[in-house]
Amino acid sequence: MGKQAIARRLDDSEATAVLRNLRISPQKLNLVAQLIRGQKADKALAALTFSKRRITNDVKKALESAIANAENNHQLDVDRLYVKEAYVGKSIRMSRIRARARGRVGRIIKPFSHLTVVVREREEQS
Repeated sequence: MGKQAIARRLDDSEATAVLRNLRISPQKLNLVAQLIRGQKADKALAALTFSKRRITNDVKKALESAIANAENNHQLDVDRLYVKEAYVGKSIRMSRIRARARGRVGRIIKPFSHLTVVVREREEQS
């Protein structure tokens, strides 16, 4: 009498990886996600390797995890994978305060983000 199995939301030729609570604003993270959307997996890894932004190491780790999930869990061909989706969501916002003039307070908002990477196997070209 266990729980009912949830139907898989993705196709059989897709695999996903999710990074939660990254300490960066969604707007900045989305700039890096745009860099890899629609690219082949190996080209996306190369682009992330040589990017100067701080967050690219975490995005690269998520992409490598999605590729490993595709290979090990769904038996997909690594050479035919491409990044189908890379999207960013909002997470929590830490509030901090900073003392300002005349006894007032300036609020500092420290946003967090979620990143989801979906890779898909390209169909055979005949």
